[in-house]
Amino acid sequence: MVVLWTDALIYLLIVVMLTLGLYLRGKEHIQRPLQQISRSKIGMVSLVVLVFFVLIGLLDSVHFKPANDKKNEIISLLDDWATPLREHGEKTYSAPFATTLYSKEMIMLADGSMQWGYPRLEFGGRHLDDPETQRIPDILQKGLYGLAQGLGLMGLFMLLCYAVRQTYYERLNFIVRPECEGREGIEAQDPEPISPSTKAVWLVLFIIVPLATALIHLSAYYHVFGTDKVGEDVFYQAVKSIRTGLVIGTLTTLIMLPMAIIFGILAGFFRGWVDDIIQYIYTTLNSIPGVLLIAASILMVQVYMANHEADFTSVIVRADMRLLFLCMILGVTSWTGLCRLLRAETLKLREMEYVQAAQALGVKQDTILVRHILPNVMHIVLISVVLDFSSLVLAEAVLSYINIGVDPTSYSWGNMINGARLEMAREPIVWWSLTAAFVFMFALVLAANLFADVVQDAFDPRRSGNE
Repeated sequence: MVVLWTDALIYLLIVVMLTLGLYLRGKEHIQRPLQQISRSKIGMVSLVVLVFFVLIGLLDSVHFKPANDKKNEIISLLDDWATPLREHGEKTYSAPFATTLYSKEMIMLADGSMQWGYPRLEFGGRHLDDPETQRIPDILQKGLYGLAQGLGLMGLFMLLCYAVRQTYYERLNFIVRPECEGREGIEAQDPEPISPSTKAVWLVLFIIVPLATALIHLSAYYHVFGTDKVGEDVFYQAVKSIRTGLVIGTLTTLIMLPMAIIFGILAGFFRGWVDDIIQYIYTTLNSIPGVLLIAASILMVQVYMANHEADFTSVIVRADMRLLFLCMILGVTSWTGLCRLLRAETLKLREMEYVQAAQALGVKQDTILVRHILPNVMHIVLISVVLDFSSLVLAEAVLSYINIGVDPTSYSWGNMINGARLEMAREPIVWWSLTAAFVFMFALVLAANLFADVVQDAFDPRRSGNE
């Protein structure tokens, strides 16, 4: 197993989230907003979509070197699963579900003569004897077969969940029923009706899973999103880009949060010269154009890697190091907004009666910060984290479009959009690379924004107080 720097940070983030979940479990001021989120159909549907993307990103974050591979390359579990997509490349462009190349060229026939036409693809639709008549029926047949597989899996999973639910209530009634005898007010528990949000979750699962299985089954026979200039499968590129978007959105937040929380709380609580220094720092950072700072930092990283080639012999290691530095640069430049919010909230909280009483009783300042200030600003932190996630995913696309984002060898939606600039100027237009990047990025960002709205409504104390 090979652990890249971004992999290690992702594992660390998972541990931190699990630890934070265990710590906040049972906290009443956290349970109420979480219950409100669980009752929201939009919130739960968007959460399911986000979890689907996260699972793909985690599969792509477990790297290893194949035992029988002489190339000594580093691949992930997702690469291993998608080996046919990764290795079955074509010569150049081909349209979605096509069986021939997108452009005409000279073809050598069986009798040795030359003809001007569309050459057959090496892998896409190769199993068809007569593509003109067999292609559409074959696509429909294999697509329906994939949908049936997905529906069957969801049916089995639904039956399993129903059996577990019934077993739980039967065991509960077995324990409660003896206590009910001769006592009033104690009744056996009947299964609770399924909530509207749960029904919405099941509905979206019955859409996502069959659609995913259909695409997976079709991708073994066709290039479902076509191929790019060098013949690489676009569907594989779009799926691989999920990890890059998630890494940018989550690791940047992991780097940003400690600075924003520490500096924001300290500036608001101590005021005076501490507040002046912290304000000077983030005001200075905000005065520097972010794009220029990122470009300069990326160039410095490239110079460092060029001077230490022995440490970056693998392409994936070089790309991972550049991705890590991009997360660090975005984290350093994006903490100022949250810091200002936390400073303003802390200025208000330090004047509250319970904080004044704690100071009058001689409670240490670090204890006041940890027990009274930090818990009461966490709703701002949670809202900002969820809101910033989608903006960071879009920022990666913009930065890669102007060639100061992730490494050009990395899979990212920004690189796909950047590569589609010249493709859109072709005649005929090669539209599928841009479309695939747009569809996947749109689904992730839309789900993140919808979930952010629900989280903001649930954790904002002003809105919850009006309910």
